[in-house]
Amino acid sequence: MRITTWNVNSIKQRLPHLLAFLDEAKPDVVCLQELKCQDAAFPNAEIEAAGYAVEALGQKAYNGVALLVRAPLTMGEVRRGLPGDADDEQARYIEALISGAETQPVRVASIYLPNGNPVDSPKYPYKLAFLERLRLHARALMQDETAVVLAGDYNVIPELADAADPEAWRSDALFLLQTRMAFRALLAEGYADGLRACDPRDGLYTFWDYQAGCWQRNAGIRIDHLLLSPQAADRLVSASVQKHLRGLDKPSDHVPVTVELSAG
Repeated sequence: MRITTWNVNSIKQRLPHLLAFLDEAKPDVVCLQELKCQDAAFPNAEIEAAGYAVEALGQKAYNGVALLVRAPLTMGEVRRGLPGDADDEQARYIEALISGAETQPVRVASIYLPNGNPVDSPKYPYKLAFLERLRLHARALMQDETAVVLAGDYNVIPELADAADPEAWRSDALFLLQTRMAFRALLAEGYADGLRACDPRDGLYTFWDYQAGCWQRNAGIRIDHLLLSPQAADRLVSASVQKHLRGLDKPSDHVPVTVELSAG
């Protein structure tokens, strides 16, 4: 089972790139973030024509997450929204149980974690609160011993090696010590960083800003992650970054990241 996460930064603008990727790479599950559209405007017909079932949680102009699943796999037990705050109306979390006749089930979530900037605004406490809610939910998900993959744009730079220029991010919400400690607390619940489990090298980035020639200078950061429960980590075969998609015409500023799991 190949599971991909990709912040497309507007599904409307990036639909041709997404459809080409689905045709080329044929991932089994795709976790999308930053759709920037309401559910009614999501391009269900085009994606279903490509062979994928869709579950989406949209929001006008902002946020938005989706799960795409390629037949013959199916989705069930869909959860929209992260537990822990009934007043949170931001579309940042969707989860489903993915199953098939020839593979053990995997519970997959698509997550768009808050950016948190500026740090002296309510946005940063919201980011930290979201991370804590995610940690508690991640712990609860492991109770039934089903494999779990928490995939998405975490807006967290975990380590120095995950930024081309760490000093440039020292005071940013993505790299503050409190942010990284909250991310480590999530890992401490028993989750593995799928990409790092397969490739510990420096220079693995998933995001390049549109400004200041960041792509041309490879001044990137790694903020898109797939976290695997022990049951999922035991099935981990490979992990990779589809960096070439950042070089397309009018690309997203993020690229897809993919893990492959054995059938179990």
